[in-house]
Amino acid sequence: MPNIGTLLRQEIARLSRREARGEVEATRKASHHYRKEIAELKRKVTAVERQVALLSRRTLDRPAAAPAEDKALRYSAKGLQSQRRRLGFSAADYGRLLGVSAQSIYNWEQGEAVPRGEQLAKLAALRDIGKREARARLEQVTSEK
Repeated sequence: MPNIGTLLRQEIARLSRREARGEVEATRKASHHYRKEIAELKRKVTAVERQVALLSRRTLDRPAAAPAEDKALRYSAKGLQSQRRRLGFSAADYGRLLGVSAQSIYNWEQGEAVPRGEQLAKLAALRDIGKREARARLEQVTSEK
């Protein structure tokens, strides 16, 4: 027959393991829940950081606001494209006439960039000229270089 002290010790150990398991289980579930929340928050922070980076790149690519004197000059990407086509110029030729690259003309027409004040003034000066005068100016600019 087993010793009563040994039986009591075994029973106490069994009951304490059972109680500890119950306490640990609740803590384990809470820990699992918190880890899921943390992972979700990290994903959200990463997405927000990407958006901030994208928006900051867009604002850095755009030039600063034009001075007050240039506010009277209006600019429209669609209008620029129709003006260039009306004159019969390629983006490269139109860029040479304005003193900018063909890529700048393309970006302006697509609305990805906005011309600066001095370029807006040059664009405004070209609004009222015809094809012949535009060709003559282009030839003059080309011959100077």
